[in-house]
Amino acid sequence: MKIKKGDKVIVISGKDRGRKGEVEGVYPKSDRVIIKGLNVYKKHMKKSDAYPKGGIVEVNRPLNISKVMLICPSCKERTRIGFSQDAKGKKQRICKKCKKVIN
Repeated sequence: MKIKKGDKVIVISGKDRGRKGEVEGVYPKSDRVIIKGLNVYKKHMKKSDAYPKGGIVEVNRPLNISKVMLICPSCKERTRIGFSQDAKGKKQRICKKCKKVIN
């Protein structure tokens, strides 16, 4: 997967289009990511040990990976991600616009 936990991303389609956030979790099998503070829905919770009062709780739901784009840390623009190898033969992610390595 080209997007990893901790990356800054922008949503390019859907109800949160244009909003930016940080990736909290990545689910490669279903091609989905959870972004902090985006795609928030309300869920009705029954009383339990975790929620002693119960009630309505806000939950971040996963977005499809195709609806987000990475924001390059060096050029600060949304970009596609490419791969290259360093001198040791290790695979690295690179920005397709500025050609710099993304950590």
